[in-house]
Amino acid sequence: MKKAVLVAAGLTTVLVAGATACGGSTGAGGTKQYTIGVSNLGLSFPFPAAIGKGIKEEADKLGVTIVELDAQGKADKQSNDIQDLIAQQPDGVLMLPVDSGVAQGLADRLKAAEIPTVAVASQVGDPKTRQLKDVYPGLVALVTQDEYAAGGKAGEIAAAVVPGGGDLAVVEGQAGFAEVVQRFQEFPKSAQAKGATYTVVARQPGDWVQDKAQSACQNMLSSHPGTKLFYAESDDMAVGCAKAVAAAGSKAKIVGIGGSKLGVDAVRSGAIAGTVCFKPEDLGKLALDTLYKHLTGEKKQDAAFVTYDTPAITKDNLAECTPQW
Repeated sequence: MKKAVLVAAGLTTVLVAGATACGGSTGAGGTKQYTIGVSNLGLSFPFPAAIGKGIKEEADKLGVTIVELDAQGKADKQSNDIQDLIAQQPDGVLMLPVDSGVAQGLADRLKAAEIPTVAVASQVGDPKTRQLKDVYPGLVALVTQDEYAAGGKAGEIAAAVVPGGGDLAVVEGQAGFAEVVQRFQEFPKSAQAKGATYTVVARQPGDWVQDKAQSACQNMLSSHPGTKLFYAESDDMAVGCAKAVAAAGSKAKIVGIGGSKLGVDAVRSGAIAGTVCFKPEDLGKLALDTLYKHLTGEKKQDAAFVTYDTPAITKDNLAECTPQW
C-alpha cells in the first residue's frame, strides 16, 4: 500500500451507470437499482486505487451506481466523507479505513443510520485488542487479505533465504494502520517453525513509501551493521530498503509483502528475496459482491470475515503473481 505524495484533489465523486442521486431506484422490468457509497482511503495511493478500480468494474457488470469519495489519506476527511454519504442515504457503503481506531466511530454512525457497511482491506478496531477475524459488530463483513497468514508466509520466505535466523530489522508502515501490527504477528512464528529464529534489533517506520524506508534502513544498518534480514511491511518499502542495503555494501536479505509490480520486478532482479501476492482489483470485486449479495438477500451476512488466497512469491514461482497495482 504505497503512500505517495498526496495530491490536493478535493472531494472526488464518481458516478457509474448514469444515475445522479443516492438511494435505490427501480429500473426496467421492476429490478431495483442499487447505489453504493465508497469511502476510499486515498485514490492517489496505488493499492486503494486498484481496489476502487475493481469495485467499479464489478459495479458496471451488476448495474450498480457507485458514489466514491476520496479521503486523501486523512482520517478527519474520511469522517466528513462518511457524514456526506450518510446524508445521501445510499443502499450500502464500502469503507476502506484510513485509521482502524477512528473507523470504529464511523462504523457506529453508519449502523445508526441503518446503512449496511462492508469494511475493505483494513480492520475496523484496535488490532492490539481485536483479532482480525473478530469482525467489528454491526458490519456486514470485513473483506480483506488474511494479514496474519500473509505475514506468516513472509516469515517462511525469510527462513528459506536466511536459514537459522539472526539479527532482524523491521521496516514498519505508517502509524494508525492495523497492518503494522498484523503483518508482523505470525512472521517470527512461521520462521521459527522452519528452523529460523530471529532477534529483532531495530524497528523504524517507512510510512509505506520508498524514500522513507531507504532512510530507515540506512539508519538501522548504521546502528546494526550485522543485520542479516530486513522485513519490510510493503513492497515499496522493501525496494527502498534494497537501495540502502546495496549502497552500504551489506549482504542482508530483504523480504517484502504486497505483490506490486515494483515488488515483483524486484524479486525478478534479485533486489529482494520474495514477497506475498496481494490482488487489490480482485479484492474490490469481492467486496462489492459481498455487499451486493447482502442487499439482494442472496447471501445475508453479519460481521463475516471474507478473504482470498495470497501466495508467497520468490524467483521460483513468479508466474503465480500477476501484479494488479
